[in-house]
Amino acid sequence: MAELQAYGLVSHVKHELCRFAGSLISKFARLLLKYDLWGDSMALRWLVVILLSLLLFGVTGCQETLAWAGAGVYQAETKAPNSKTAAQLVREGLKASPRIRVGYLPTPTWGTVFLGPEQLGQHGYRPNMSERNGVVYTCKAGAIDISHARKAADWTIFLTAKTFEQIMKDKKRFSFRLYEPSRYYVSLTYPDDWKNRSPPDRERIAYEVSVGVGQYLAFAAVTWHEIITWFGFKNKGLEPEHPSAFTWEETFSNLFGTHVALLALQNTQHTFNEAMTLAFDRELRKLKAQPGYVSRRASESVRGLWFTGDFWWITTRKRNFDLGIGDGFVTPTLIRSVSECEGAEPQPYPVPDLAFLSEYEFSVKFEIAPNIWEGRAILDAAYSGQKRRGRRVEPAIHFAPIMEYIRQDALRRYGPDPQ
Repeated sequence: MAELQAYGLVSHVKHELCRFAGSLISKFARLLLKYDLWGDSMALRWLVVILLSLLLFGVTGCQETLAWAGAGVYQAETKAPNSKTAAQLVREGLKASPRIRVGYLPTPTWGTVFLGPEQLGQHGYRPNMSERNGVVYTCKAGAIDISHARKAADWTIFLTAKTFEQIMKDKKRFSFRLYEPSRYYVSLTYPDDWKNRSPPDRERIAYEVSVGVGQYLAFAAVTWHEIITWFGFKNKGLEPEHPSAFTWEETFSNLFGTHVALLALQNTQHTFNEAMTLAFDRELRKLKAQPGYVSRRASESVRGLWFTGDFWWITTRKRNFDLGIGDGFVTPTLIRSVSECEGAEPQPYPVPDLAFLSEYEFSVKFEIAPNIWEGRAILDAAYSGQKRRGRRVEPAIHFAPIMEYIRQDALRRYGPDPQ
């Protein structure tokens, strides 16, 4: 026990030092923007910030510094999440997309931070000195990567706001990107009498439709990131990301974040960041979240079975490929050896879909243009058995054959899924 707590203390101190370094660079970036130093050369600002971040990363191993610095540049004018509710943000729009957050493997290896629910701090759409991220083990949902859950939650709000804006402008098409080069295309079909409806009725329907569509788009988009990293895409350049693709906590963490966002949208008494903080805490406690040392011990117990190695040389054998295809639910992966969770059963969460749109006489077509080197292999899997291969992936149609390919590929690479 003492050893586990000591490890947690060291991880906590290193994490806080990294956050402090990142905050300094972020403030420096905002200073450049505030006083317009170097004129309008955004490229030059990015260059200076990235070079400083890479220097700190090389010296200390802090992955968070570059993420914080980047947010200081492209989120410089986004202040609304600290003063408005999530619903207000949807109706008024967000100027900047969600910031990059550094995710964690669910393994007790280099760089992973294990936390308890009381250590997460306040959620921040923009970087703040309170928010903390890491892996939290829960009795009913297994390990949850809080970074990925926060990312999915923020993207749910952002894409809900973007969809609402497009519907209120009667736009039929729009597109967006996350962090990778892939582009996401959305086509909207409206009710025949849409323009004849009263403005209050249109706004109400637009909001309700946008909430459901935003959650669907966010979950599909973060799932796409898992798909492309399985096929070899490296979002961080040289660092291999295949070990983190569809790890045993990944998909549920993403889905969990989209559900937390919906709870935040229902909270009309607190600002966006406060509502997110409260929703995360409440839902994690419902899932019986455990202290950080229990989370680390749980992951350590599957070393050699679910994963091997450390640092960049990690082999992950245990994956969770459940996207809810078929039954509409993602079932989380539990580590059965955790004594604090004896007798616990997994709590499945429903996957967002677009079936609800028929109630409003709307329809949506959602497609993804890969725009990456690995895109050809992904499209081959998506259109397997068809005479003609398309240029885009439609999640509602193509995620199923892609995931079947990935399951078979995992079997070839790692053998049967370890229990």
